[in-house]
Amino acid sequence: MKVTNDIIYVGVNDHRIDLFEGQYVVPGGMAYNSYVIMDEKIAVMDTVDGSFTDEWLANIAAVLGDRQPDYLIVQHMEPDHSANIRNFLEKYPSAIIVGNPRTFVMVQNFFPGMDFAGRKLEVKEGETLSLGRHVLTFVMAPMVHWPEVMVTYDAADKVLFSADAFGKFGALDVEEDWADEARRYYIGIVGKYGMQVQALLKKAAALDIEIIAPLHGPVLKENLGYYLNLYDLWSSYTPEEEGIVLAYTSIYGNTKQAVQLLEQALKDKGAKVIVHDLARTDWALATADAFKYSKLVLATTTYNGDIFPFMRQYIDHLTERSFKNRTVAMIENGSWAPVAATVMKKMLANSKDIRYTENNVKIFSALNDENRKQIAARAEELMK
Repeated sequence: MKVTNDIIYVGVNDHRIDLFEGQYVVPGGMAYNSYVIMDEKIAVMDTVDGSFTDEWLANIAAVLGDRQPDYLIVQHMEPDHSANIRNFLEKYPSAIIVGNPRTFVMVQNFFPGMDFAGRKLEVKEGETLSLGRHVLTFVMAPMVHWPEVMVTYDAADKVLFSADAFGKFGALDVEEDWADEARRYYIGIVGKYGMQVQALLKKAAALDIEIIAPLHGPVLKENLGYYLNLYDLWSSYTPEEEGIVLAYTSIYGNTKQAVQLLEQALKDKGAKVIVHDLARTDWALATADAFKYSKLVLATTTYNGDIFPFMRQYIDHLTERSFKNRTVAMIENGSWAPVAATVMKKMLANSKDIRYTENNVKIFSALNDENRKQIAARAEELMK
């Protein structure tokens, strides 16, 4: 696949994988992207996962013909992108590996004893590498989402090689909406580092970009403002749209019943409502939805003087990713000493700009008429 006349895609699709990074469900598989820039000198942009060594090297060989690559540019050392550094350098012994100082520390960690004598080029912020017509500028992007990450700008074809930024779940031969899987990917993997993504977006704004070539997901060539705007919203923790997420756990069905009553009351008022049963949902999706929409209702039971484990895990997922700037309401249930709301508020204590609704719904075992009135009032309050 040609990205431009001189830039050719040599990545691979992975349909063997069921969990990305051991935790994210990927029914559409994954793409590990790699690119070759053909010029007077030739640069290969990143490697791929170790399960696809032969396929990737064959893709490169098919593009190169009888030529040899001059550089391997390593933008990110996570193993799904760096696993084949040693294999590449063994196949192409004259190639030079390009990275920043932190890159080479990690290279030695992943490939102990590997000898780079005379075969490495260390670059820093704003430094360039000329391939001929293509002049590459290296832009450091620390903690997007590892400390050694850098992105690379090709001034000739106006391409930003964006590392993991602007990536998504899903192999390239699967047709699916970009935003949903990109959001799930971003919030799950990069979400904690909004400040660092904002810094990268400011650097990118100074570049004339017509194409974004990430390490996962499709090459973006059209309507770049749409993708940039979503990244700006996600990294500034700004809701994409008005909507109410109801996230709950229920043991005997009483808390679930309260959530169902609230759901119907909100829908009757025209609200967009998304419901997640935390015992059965896709965690990455439930977490991403809390960041996508403006309001969140947490409903759970008191359990062993604490809260039900799935709700504790969910709130941990939110706070780990710097959840903030949302309206939060709570429904708690407890047969004799309900403390769920108190525990949940403590867990969210360090989350900034959280606006709590005035009154929580407190259930003692099963719903009663007073609870039904509280739920109706809660629906009114959430719609304001």
